[in-house]
Amino acid sequence: MGINKIGIIAGEGEFPFLVAHGTSDVGYIPYVVAFKGHTRKEIGTICPNIIWVHVGQLGKIINFLKKNNVKQIVLAGALNKPKALNIRPDFKAAKLLFRLKAHSDNEILETIVKFFQEEGFEVVPPSKFIPSLTMPKGILTTKRPSKWEIEDIKYGFPIAKKIGELDIGQTIVVKQKMVVAVEAMEGTDATIQRAGTLVKDGFVVIKIFKPNQSPLVDQPSIGIKTIETMIEAGGSCLAVEADKSLFFQKKEAISLANKKGISIIGICEDLEELE
Repeated sequence: MGINKIGIIAGEGEFPFLVAHGTSDVGYIPYVVAFKGHTRKEIGTICPNIIWVHVGQLGKIINFLKKNNVKQIVLAGALNKPKALNIRPDFKAAKLLFRLKAHSDNEILETIVKFFQEEGFEVVPPSKFIPSLTMPKGILTTKRPSKWEIEDIKYGFPIAKKIGELDIGQTIVVKQKMVVAVEAMEGTDATIQRAGTLVKDGFVVIKIFKPNQSPLVDQPSIGIKTIETMIEAGGSCLAVEADKSLFFQKKEAISLANKKGISIIGICEDLEELE
């Protein structure tokens, strides 16, 4: 029997660490590609098989994976978009960039996935190794969304899907059936913070899985930092698309939300179930 190997393309945050532990728990040996200026340095302490590269060094990445006979890879963790604009493409990366019709998230990520597949790798969804992170459906907190928050979710969810369809962002903030803020390059936390400067306490944050988005990469995610940001900004309800999103530090985040009177709910396309 051959040795199970998995390549982890490690972005920011704790996600790559969780994937590394998850793959190890089911018998895989992780081979990590870490990005200078993005990936946390501590990952080298748990994954000795590692290479550090600059964003855009695709040739170096491919050589590392093939040299170690890695057949499967998982993409774990996003890259800081503003910092990633300073890409230094090698020949392979330059060819990939030339293939892009646009520099939107979906276009870039789908092109990257296709690139790895063309190089002979199987791209595996991270949820295969950490299914416990999947956002569950239903109300997760002791505080239930109020009647007006339910109405704002029903109002905002299809709008968020339309914005996602345009590949702009995954998050919108709504209050009294008005869109307060829309996520773009800045990310969810900055969007919530901006909303807090525009309206008084009590608004709904809606985060969705973008239509046409690949489940192999960049799934929507929340965690305790999301709740901390909502507390600071004055948000009162967090609605996240269930089964297609990730929930980090779930226990701690729900506990904090309960203490601060914030409701968290996993939603799906059938919004009538919110009644």
